[in-house]
Formats: sequence, structure tokens, C-alpha cells
Amino acid sequence: MRLALQDARKGLGRTSPNPAVGAVITRKGKVIAKGYHRRAGLPHAEVEALSRLGNSFPGDTLYVTLEPCNHVGRTPPCTQAILKSGIRRVVVGMKDPNPMVAGMGCEFLRERGVEVLTGVLESECQKLNEDFLKFVTSKRPFIIAKSALTMDGWIATSSGQSKWVTNDKSREFVHRLRDRIDAVMVGIGTILADDPSLTTRLKRGKGRDPLRIVVDTHMRTPINAKVVKHNSSADTLIVTSERAAFENQHRFQAKGVSTLTCPTRAGRIDLAALMARLGEMSVMSLLVEGGASIIGTLLREKLIDKFYIFKAPKLLGGDDGIPMATGPGAKRMDESLILKEIKVRRFGDDILIRGYPAY
Repeated sequence: MRLALQDARKGLGRTSPNPAVGAVITRKGKVIAKGYHRRAGLPHAEVEALSRLGNSFPGDTLYVTLEPCNHVGRTPPCTQAILKSGIRRVVVGMKDPNPMVAGMGCEFLRERGVEVLTGVLESECQKLNEDFLKFVTSKRPFIIAKSALTMDGWIATSSGQSKWVTNDKSREFVHRLRDRIDAVMVGIGTILADDPSLTTRLKRGKGRDPLRIVVDTHMRTPINAKVVKHNSSADTLIVTSERAAFENQHRFQAKGVSTLTCPTRAGRIDLAALMARLGEMSVMSLLVEGGASIIGTLLREKLIDKFYIFKAPKLLGGDDGIPMATGPGAKRMDESLILKEIKVRRFGDDILIRGYPAY
């Protein structure tokens, strides 16, 4: 199963809205074929592994990180391919989280005499597809918040300048994150202060650019901003109010930039409503890179699913920098948000803290 998980990771960022899945076929305890789901619409991991058997002896056991499908989608059901192959034992990492089909693939195989074992390395398999798990059960994207802070807690100077808080190694990690998610989102403040391109730039290999989303209630994005220019194969989506779109969207349409109107609340885009709209667009994973206003709102509305917080060995001094989140926060320490399942990594002298909020 660990080999299947290892292969499944090769598909991360390429299979959406499908999960990343890996499969391994053994005969008498020896691995004879492997496969993984490469992209939505292409063969699933089980079918790819079976196709690699060629004319060799048939396998006796299939290990797969996710329950084989038993329904017709963009590809035929994997259960039929498994039966046809003659495999008599299937080991499953996790059952399909979709309540409409959960357990059906396993039950179908059992009813036809195939031995099925479930729950092997289940937590690892679930963690691999945490975005898929949320998406199929809530129809909302899995939201990752990324912030880079100085040791005294600022994401930028009082003038808004933030290049660069972290070092090259930390920024390379962020580009690898972008390569694996469906969309990256920032607020208009970040666009005006930093003019980011929000593309994926890897030192090794060609990265994949995510959908670039700008939350811009009053449509103040400059027409010459990097996210507006065609410097990427990825689309740019400006989320704005109905009034601002009516007055300004024609300027951006001429540049090939799409607009999405969303309801407002207290004069700002309703981020909960936006997440519902993004779910309808099959955005399964979303990386939020700021700014402080958006992070603050997402925190208060309990919309963030995972945090990546970088700490750099720098001090701005004073009390006039820009914090990670703005707006009203907890009044008492025992009301603060606790992060769980903490993992800490070093990137040179930078520290990365990864955690999940315990709402």
C-alpha cells in the first residue's frame, strides 16, 4: 500500500476533480505492475496497473489507495476490469467518501467472490486526498491559507512592502504548492501592493499554473497588472460586486479576463458565498496567499481547512507593520484558535509550521 501511495502522489494537482489514486498488483508477494491516475478522463489507477501486466502471469492481489469505482463516469467501472483480470483479492486503503457510492465497489466485488480488505493505511490515504474528501461531501473547495511572517509577526512593512519575507527555498516550496492546487486567491490589496503574477515557477521541471482569483469588490485591479496580462496559460478570474462588474468588466473581457459577481456583506465580497460558487465551478482546492483582510475574514468565518505559516529570522521592529490577519480577533487567550496535527520543517533559516484548525 505504501508503494501505491507513493505512485498516487505523482498525480497530485493533475487529477481534479478526481482524487489522486495509486495501485499495485502483486503475485505471490512480488510486485509485478503499478499504476496511478494521471488526469481526469484518463484510465484510473487500477486499469492502468492492469494494462501494464501485458502477457505476464496474472496477479493475485491488487492494492489500491481508494475503493474501486462501480459506476460509469468518464471511464468505465474499475470493478469490471478487476473481475475480468482474474484477481481474487483486493486491498483498499479507504472507501469512497462520496455518500452516493461509498462501499458499493467493495460490495460488488465481494458478491462475486473477490476477497476485499479495507482500511489499510487509511489515515495516510485520507490525508493524500483531503481536498477530495471535503469537496465530495460539502461541494466546497479545501482552503489552504499561506502566510509568511517576520519573527515579530508582520507580513509586510507599514508601506506594504513584503518582498521578500522568506528565502528562496521557502518560496520554491510555495511554487510546488501552486503546482498541486486548482486555484490561488489573493485580495485586491495584494495586487496593488505586490503586483504578483501568481504563476508556478519551479527550478526543476515544468510547473502547472493554477486558476488565478482576485477578490476585488470595487474592481480596482489595474488593467496592466501581471494577472491581467497573458503571461500564463491559466485563466484569471476577478471576483467583484454586481455594480462594479456592470461598470468595468468590459475592460477586462477585452484582455481575456473573466469576472464573477458575488453577493457582498458589509461592503465586501461574501467569501462563504464565493466558496459555494467555486465549488459549482469544480474548484476542489484553493490556496489563499493573502492579504490580511481576506485571511482575517476566512478565520472569523471558520472557512480555512489548513495553514502553512512561514517564520523568517527577520525583525521589522515597531508596531506599524501589516499583520497576518486584520479585523476583530479573540478577546481572550482561551478563545484563540488552536492548530492541531502540527508539523514543522526548516527551509534554510526559515521555519514552516503546518497545522489544521480545531474549530
